[in-house]
Amino acid sequence: MAVFKVDTSTAFVFVAVPPVLKVANRQTGEIATDRETGARMMTVGLTIADEGEANLYTVSVPETGISDGLGIGMPVAVTGLKARDWENEFNGQKRHGISFRAAAVTSLVPVTAQG
Repeated sequence: MAVFKVDTSTAFVFVAVPPVLKVANRQTGEIATDRETGARMMTVGLTIADEGEANLYTVSVPETGISDGLGIGMPVAVTGLKARDWENEFNGQKRHGISFRAAAVTSLVPVTAQG
């Protein structure tokens, strides 16, 4: 599957859905982990606004790459955002889409202002 870098250098990015642990298996409750580092994975909903358009993306991020205290509406920087197309078959039905992953999501709010 193809992987593409996503440029957010001119975009305004903010948290729409706070980070939560990413579940790998809904039946067992197993938490997803990074295959390279073993870190637990999180998902965070980000609104990315650029060139007069805004979209909501669910982005997977290693737990170690998430700033403390990320909340709704908080402006953030996204490091290493990539898009990957995927396809699978479940119960005889083919599904496909695009998943997003970043190395880090970092708050742009000064630490002293987070309180």
